[in-house]
Amino acid sequence: MAYPIEHKLVIGVASSALFDLAESHQIYLDNGPEEYRKYQETHIDTVLPRGVAFPFIRRFLNINKHYPRQSPVEVVLFSRNSPETGLRVMHSIAHYGLDISRAAFMTGKSPYPYLPAFNASLFLSANEGDVRSALACDYPAGLVLPSRTEDDENDEELRVAFDFDGVIADDEAETVFKRNNDVDEFHAHETLNVGTPHRPGPLAGLFQKLATMQRLEERAQRRDPGYKKILRIAIITARNAPSHERVVTTLKSWGVAADETFFLGGMDKSRVLAVFKPHIFFDDQLSHLKSAGGTIPMVHVPFGIANVRAG
Repeated sequence: MAYPIEHKLVIGVASSALFDLAESHQIYLDNGPEEYRKYQETHIDTVLPRGVAFPFIRRFLNINKHYPRQSPVEVVLFSRNSPETGLRVMHSIAHYGLDISRAAFMTGKSPYPYLPAFNASLFLSANEGDVRSALACDYPAGLVLPSRTEDDENDEELRVAFDFDGVIADDEAETVFKRNNDVDEFHAHETLNVGTPHRPGPLAGLFQKLATMQRLEERAQRRDPGYKKILRIAIITARNAPSHERVVTTLKSWGVAADETFFLGGMDKSRVLAVFKPHIFFDDQLSHLKSAGGTIPMVHVPFGIANVRAG
């Protein structure tokens, strides 16, 4: 029996994250909503190009193909379109064979208030205002950044990478560091509090539910030693020893773990990202969100002290 939605791992995705809407958005900006409506209706059967989040969403939905009895994951489309202008998006979803059946069309308004109604553990959008508004309400959200989309159809593995502070955990330690930009003060604070788990950050729920998917895979592997895992999770953090230990303490207290964890001590994260090749990488600091060739889908989580700005 399939899980009811309140027990599923649900991701809400805006059409701006799933597809490349640059052309139609420019029509909206240049000519207004009425011309935009006409343009979308005229091009209703023109398939939209894949967007930054597409490779991640496609592989995420593949989890259900491996566990058809439970169908433990779901993707819900959240859109500022009206149902009429959103038909092109739904036609494109059908064209690519994405199993997305639930949608919220808001006719110009932001969809983020409805995230709890759909039990969403993540909201992905290319609209920064919507993402910041969601986070301000303590809803998990990330801003997809422009990049070239690469989607190897033969690669069925789903690789997800997270920063730790300000993403999985709260910004407590980040706040200590930012006070004087003092690494020694940061390490001293984390060593003093090594036995105290961090409070959850904005994507803690997503990380924990992905870890539940890992347990499904571990059971499948015990039943069938030949089973090949489809999910790999990495933590890529600027921390290093001795502050690494509190990361371990925190994850252990939540009963979860990553497949691969990197304590880089300020080393450029792109060096590890180029090897791990995640289908999505979440970080709270824009300076960390870069990769060689710009081919890794990057998501900015504008949360906490690292993202305080005037206005």
